[in-house]
Parts: sequence; structure tokens; C-alpha cells
Amino acid sequence: MKIKNLSFGSIDINGETYTKDVIIDRGSVRKRKKTESKKYRESFGHTPLSVDENIPWNCRILIIGTGHSSSLPVMKEVYEEAVRKGVKILTMSTPEAIKHINEQDTNFILHLTC
Repeated sequence: MKIKNLSFGSIDINGETYTKDVIIDRGSVRKRKKTESKKYRESFGHTPLSVDENIPWNCRILIIGTGHSSSLPVMKEVYEEAVRKGVKILTMSTPEAIKHINEQDTNFILHLTC
């Protein structure tokens, strides 16, 4: 997988440009659908990552790129679910997260702004 041109609000993955948060699940890229998490926005000041979303759990490691300034909130229930599923979660800025893009048995949630 090749990542080029990561900038605030945009990422190029394998020659395709995405302008919304993305999920990489076993090498397949899809848009993050955060509709289910929007109900928590007021509590966090930003739409957080919640277990209500379609999180790509089929992996050994889930890397969450929390944005350029690491501002994406991750709800504690996400960490609790990861423990139940035996998945190790690593959170880091999105620029740092993409450095791990070709690691084996690793899925990603990448926040492209803040």
C-alpha cells in the first residue's frame, strides 16, 4: 500500500485521494462512517470514535490515527472492546500512523483533520 500527499483533510492511498476519514481493513480502503458516533459529539466537543461504528476488528493490531494534532477522541468503550476481542490498540497522530501502513495483521482508522 502506498501513501502519498498526506495533508490536513486529504490523503492519497494507492493513487486515490480521500478527503474524509478512512478505514483500512485488511488492505481495503473505505470511508469512515461516523454517523453513529455523532450523538456523543456534544460530550466530547468533537465526534469521537465509538464502538457504535463499524470498527475493523479483524486484526491483531488496530492503529488509530487521531489527526494531525491528535485531537480525535477515542471513547473508553473502544479500548474495552479491543481487550474483549484480543486486539491491541495503538493511538498516534495520523502522520505517525501512516508510517506503519504496511505492517502485517494491522488495520487502521485515520482521522484526516485536527
